[in-house]
Amino acid sequence: MNTRWVNKKKITLRSWMGAAGLSLLFWGVTSCREILEPSPVDLLVDELVLNEAADVQPVQLGLYNAFRGIGAPKVIAGDFTADYIQHNGTFTVYNELGNKQITAANDAAAALWGAIYRAVYIANFIEENIGNVPGVPEATRTRVLAEARFVRGYANFVGAYTYGGIPQVTTTDVPTNRNIGRASQEAILQSVLADYQAALPDLPETYPNDRITAKTFATKNAVRAALARYYLYQQNWTQAEQTATEIINTRLQSLDTSYAAVIFQEYDSETILEVAYANNSNDDPGTATFGLNNVLVGRREVIPANPLVLKLLSTNSGTRSQTISFNSTQQRGNDNGWTVRKYGSPDDANNNITLFRLAEIYLIRAEARVRQNRLTGTNGALADINLLRARAKAPNASFNTQENALLVIEEERVYELSFEGHRWYDLKRTGRIQAVMSAFSPNWNQKYELWPIPQSEIQRNRALVGAQNPGY
Repeated sequence: MNTRWVNKKKITLRSWMGAAGLSLLFWGVTSCREILEPSPVDLLVDELVLNEAADVQPVQLGLYNAFRGIGAPKVIAGDFTADYIQHNGTFTVYNELGNKQITAANDAAAALWGAIYRAVYIANFIEENIGNVPGVPEATRTRVLAEARFVRGYANFVGAYTYGGIPQVTTTDVPTNRNIGRASQEAILQSVLADYQAALPDLPETYPNDRITAKTFATKNAVRAALARYYLYQQNWTQAEQTATEIINTRLQSLDTSYAAVIFQEYDSETILEVAYANNSNDDPGTATFGLNNVLVGRREVIPANPLVLKLLSTNSGTRSQTISFNSTQQRGNDNGWTVRKYGSPDDANNNITLFRLAEIYLIRAEARVRQNRLTGTNGALADINLLRARAKAPNASFNTQENALLVIEEERVYELSFEGHRWYDLKRTGRIQAVMSAFSPNWNQKYELWPIPQSEIQRNRALVGAQNPGY
């Protein structure tokens, strides 16, 4: 992007991300070994200017750059907080997550918070300014605004289900954002729904003849997928089923015949939206994909927990056991020798992070149908589950009670979606977290149903003083 001046005044990341200081931690910016080590730094964002039509694309790309920064820390929140991993390295951040001793100083909690508000800020910037830029075609104006609203909705959705109530940042005004308290989780989620509903009409169904753009830029199916997940979390079973069915019926995505494509390919046929990283991502601000690869494969700071290994090796998992691999030379001490394979290095063909894919949509529809007590038949949950089982070359499932069906779906989400950032959120929304996590770790505490508000943010934003989540 071109560096520009805004009113001849430098705008820094820390100054404009002021909901709670909202500083951005770099993951892997300088070296693949420095995952969460560097301290927060100020970044010049003078390129955020919308004065003429030529400014629109750089700001749009800045929005997606911020958006992809949510990817890796959200995977860490969703899967490292839960029962998927055990600590195997030296970094405190992962020791806290693996041993269920999370503190308000945890760097992952601060990194996700910063990524969320970086995305929210740029979305607000677009919303405030794009209507005043001369020479922008109306179709471009409405599409970019819709993209901004989708990104803001997604960021706030992740924030609300990770931290509970969070500051509702609706402006780019620095003094306002430097002193803003927590809104309720309900208020944040209402804004999420409003943003998704506003974005949906103005986004394209797809980008014909451009497979990569269609999977890395927001489309109608990306918003529908976000809405289906939203309705599932809100227990609006009718809308969850209906929205999932709309996505499936577009036939814009299809299940790959082999589950290996999910693990080892980018832009595969079932991806709805993924965040992409270039091979030169060393200079990529935010969270570079090789951060996950280094944590899971290079340094192996965390490894698949033994109970998860047993689940993935079960007959019902089928070929989805390829999510992990075993090396006997690494098996020593507490190291079980297993490694996650879903994230390659920047030079591999699987270094992107999937946000939405078709298999999740089938699982959403299956669960919504079970909750409506439609278990079998043409429009029953079992057909959707067995479609995924067939793809994974696993035996067909069977169930005849709602309770049993829900447990089958819970397990199916483990087989299908491991290390895509769902498990902790799934256990919370289904009310299963205390039973599962207490059995998994003697250190589990109910307070871990939410991540802590980062202590650094409370220190920067006086409106957050005394507003920490219980127990931290």
